[in-house]
Order: sequence, then C-alpha cells, then structure tokens
Amino acid sequence: MASFGVLRLNKPTHPSKQYLFMKKLFFGLFLALGAMVFTTSCDDSDDAEVNTIYTLLVETPELSSLRAAVDRADLKSVLDDPDAALTVFAPTNAAFATLLGGATLESVPVDDLKNILLNHVISGKVKSTDLTTGYVSSLLTYKNTTIPLSLFVNLASGVVINDATVTTANVEADNGVVHIVNKVIVAPTVVNHALNNPNFSSLVAALTRSDLGVDYVGLLSGAGPFTVFAPTNAAFTALLAELGGIGLADVPAATLNAVLQYHVVNNANVRSGDLVDEQVVTTFGGSTFRVDLTGGAKIIDGQNRTSNIIVVDVQGSNGVVHAIDKVLLP
Repeated sequence: MASFGVLRLNKPTHPSKQYLFMKKLFFGLFLALGAMVFTTSCDDSDDAEVNTIYTLLVETPELSSLRAAVDRADLKSVLDDPDAALTVFAPTNAAFATLLGGATLESVPVDDLKNILLNHVISGKVKSTDLTTGYVSSLLTYKNTTIPLSLFVNLASGVVINDATVTTANVEADNGVVHIVNKVIVAPTVVNHALNNPNFSSLVAALTRSDLGVDYVGLLSGAGPFTVFAPTNAAFTALLAELGGIGLADVPAATLNAVLQYHVVNNANVRSGDLVDEQVVTTFGGSTFRVDLTGGAKIIDGQNRTSNIIVVDVQGSNGVVHAIDKVLLP
C-alpha cells in the first residue's frame, strides 16, 4: 500500500540574494508609506488653520488701530472664534485718528471703547450684495437690556452705514466678512437716526428751523429716554398740501413747535411691543393721542386723523424711533 510522505520546506541556512532583495524592497515601501502619511498629516494640519476676522485685522496695516482697540476692549475672542458668523464694519486708522482728535486709545474708557466696537458688528456673514436699504441690528445693546441698537444701511450711492461709507467691501474670513469704512460709527441717538435716514429730511428741516426758540437737536441728543414718532417726507408733503399748499417755512413757529412736541414721548423707551390697544399716550408737549392696534398699529391724533406706524423699533442709544405716514396734529 502506497504511503504519502510529508513535504518539508527548509529555510536555507544562508539568505539568498532574492530574499535580501525582497526584504530591502519591503523596508523601502514601508518608509515611503510612512513619509506619505506624515506629509498628509501636515497638509491636514495646514488646512485646519482658520483665517479669522481677527487674523485679518492683524494682517491688514490700515486696520492696526482697530486691532489695538479690539485687544484693549478684550474682544479678540469674539472676532477670533472659528465657529462665529459675523460681519464687521472696520474703521481705518485714519477714521480712528479723526475720532480721537489727537488723544490715544488708552485715554478712552474700556467700557466705552467696547461699546463703540460692538456697534460695528452685526450677526451673520452679510456681503454687500446681501444688504438692502433699511435697518440692521448691531451687537451693541440699549443700556442694560438685550435690545440691539439699529444701524441704517443706505445704498443710494455706494454702501453707507449710518454716516460711514464702505471703501472696501467683502473682505472674507472663515468666520465672517469685513467691510472697511472711512469713519468710526458711534452709537446713534434718536437725532442721529433722523439725520442718517434721508426719508426724514423734512423732519430734520422742521426741527432745525431757526425761529422756533427751542434747540430740538440738543434736547433730543440728551440722556432721554425719548420715543419719537417720526413722520416721513411724504407725510410732511401731504400735510403741507392739506394746509393749502404752503411751504414748511410758512407754518407759524408756535404751531410748528406744538406739532413737533406732539411727536415725542419723554422719559420712555416705548417699543412696538409695549403699545396697547386704546392706550392714551401723553406727549412731550402735554397733549395726548390714542393708539389703535386694529389691523396694524395706528395713532389717532387730536384731530381724529389716523396715522399708520410703518417702521417700528429703530433703537438708538437714548430712545427709539417709529416712522409714521402722516404728521400728527394736536
């Protein structure tokens, strides 16, 4: 009966040339693979670097004053947050120099500097092509509340934020976008809101008429708070037509004073959510009007005329403005 033997493969006593070649080839491939993994890891590390808004400030010479202000106000962490999405209106060194007027950043109280800077930042990555004429909210809040202050965007000629012009738009960072502006944007008062919005130019002309005997600009630039129901230019045009086609200069000073004071509520920051249907509001001049919330917010004035509130809650540092479509008459 045939039997099958066991086939044995014996390792040669001395390595063959082929064996040594395969060993060297394997070792070489191992080193190449290791180098490839190391290179890939380095590339991944480089890719992980985030170009934040703060990095952009550091790398842009004309924004060095802004970067120094951010450092002093301890806001670096806000602009350097890789997970943030922010839009910054960035004043140039020349803009800060104009604001300071020869003083230094160190002379500005830290809290004041922080408030100034927060007024230049809005939430979200908003490119210039995403902006529309109207109001946006900054990160600066009204007094000790969570109510954001308003900024007016005017696209009539370029891009203007309050009274600052964008000179370079859409400088992108990984956590937002920067628009370089030629002026530091101070926190707006109710007067600034009237001045910045061209739809209130007739109201400004009325408030600054030289024969009124009242410094309304100085008064409404005070601590307040004030609530201003601001008639638009169209509202003034309609009123003057209603009065027989006269000009604003033809309105007697006493009458114009009474009308202007009828649009201001003193010692109150009355936002739209604070209005109550059938509420009777006492104005700065002592007269009253009535609020009607049926079918939208309206004011019924002393002549039983109805004015619609068409823009609400334009928040300033010393009060709030609501735009109305008809001049109120006491």
